Amino acid sequence: MRTILKILCGENMSGGISDYKNMKLSGILQKDIALFKDIFKKDVILRVKEITANKEIPFKCAIVYMDGMTDSEQLNAAVIRPLITVGVPNISGDLADYIGKQLLFARDVKKKQNVAQILEGILYGEALILIDGSKTALMTDVKGFRTRGISEPQEERILQGPREGFEEAALLNLAMLRRKLLTPDLCIEMMRVGRRTSTAVFVCYLGSLANINTVKEIKKRISKIDMDGVLDTNYITEQIRDNKQSLFKTSGSTERPDVVAARLLEGRIAIVVDGTPMVATVPYLFSENFQSDEDYYQNYILSSAERILRYFCFFLSVSIPAVFVAVSTFHRAFLPTPFVITVMQQRGGVPFTPVTECLLMILVFEILKEAGIRMSQNLGHALSIVGGLVVGQAAVEARIISSPMLIVVALSGIAGLMLPRLKTAVFYIRIGLVLASCFLGIYGYFLGIVFLVLHIFSISSFGVDYTVSFKKASLQNLKDTVFRAPWDYMKKRPVFNRNIKRRADKK
Repeated sequence: MRTILKILCGENMSGGISDYKNMKLSGILQKDIALFKDIFKKDVILRVKEITANKEIPFKCAIVYMDGMTDSEQLNAAVIRPLITVGVPNISGDLADYIGKQLLFARDVKKKQNVAQILEGILYGEALILIDGSKTALMTDVKGFRTRGISEPQEERILQGPREGFEEAALLNLAMLRRKLLTPDLCIEMMRVGRRTSTAVFVCYLGSLANINTVKEIKKRISKIDMDGVLDTNYITEQIRDNKQSLFKTSGSTERPDVVAARLLEGRIAIVVDGTPMVATVPYLFSENFQSDEDYYQNYILSSAERILRYFCFFLSVSIPAVFVAVSTFHRAFLPTPFVITVMQQRGGVPFTPVTECLLMILVFEILKEAGIRMSQNLGHALSIVGGLVVGQAAVEARIISSPMLIVVALSGIAGLMLPRLKTAVFYIRIGLVLASCFLGIYGYFLGIVFLVLHIFSISSFGVDYTVSFKKASLQNLKDTVFRAPWDYMKKRPVFNRNIKRRADKK
């Protein structure tokens, strides 16, 4: 049978649905059943149920579905029972059309002839009805696979605001998004990506707000993706993003429906991938790295203070180790004499140079942080206590490291925890600035800062400048960047959205 399929397709079988895109049903029931049994010959969850209807006009049919992906009760009530108990009168038209429109109780029935389209439906939880003598099959929507259920995202927990998060089933995620945006302006377009997984990818946007050229560009980039499978949003964003070599992400990611809805209301586009709770949003601006989901659910004064603190922590996290290495190595005259004496006393007996000591401490801190994240919650807390207190204190007492360097690296690491969206960039920038300070002192640090600023201002995200709010600085453009303005003053949409400037027209 496989050999016949190869000849019919005119190409080597790669194992994907695309192998069957040129095939159609034969209309002979046993032959079509044998076709699907051969395609899934090593899949034990495939179920084929043959039915013979004996009332009025006898006809034979078969139901093909994946066990565990369909709702058994719905399948019995909406498909099997009507086929067995309800008679078919003598009709002159298409039998499949009559059964689909008059007989079945399923919520959605589609007629299909192409084998590739039928396979997509079966693999997504739909039931296939093959009718003897008809080259048209019926696909019935009786999906019933289990999901994790709606829960609050662990990495985006907040004290105030909605507590629901996306899950792995894309249709449920889209329903949650639709519930947030009760408007027909919400557009949802589906694409298939992955030769073997044929993963459903949904592009969501508000038609009157989103830049249509950006939507077309996103769809164009997604359509060019050629790989075996797509299992997460990162499979998509990593290949369609701008500035692929940059440390800074140019596409947002979240598990919260309220965040995605807010982004869509600003004119952005969301990418929902079936099988993962992570949803990507584009374009993505540099200021979003410093925003928190909770900023919009509490008083603007508190939100603004916390946001300014995050900017300060970013500067603190990347700068403190480099500045300390530069000053303690080349520019001790910049420090007060008592402080220099104290630092030198503490460094007495330490076998490493300041830069080596700093890099080792940064590496150890990252190891402890990653180990705490990967381990179970209880063990993670124990590891952070042992690593932070016991090991650190023992290392200082053993004169392996100096206490000032321990304080500097710990402060830098703690400040970096304030910016989870920049954790990768902060780590590499910190290392780079330390190395620059090691060779050129404080001049190397400032040179590194200049290169960093120039790089940030050179990045774009789907045609939008990464720092467009700062380049076109004004009170209105900065209203949701460094600080969060009151809602009464946030009357215009972000500066990159040129379609509609005002959020709501006055009546």
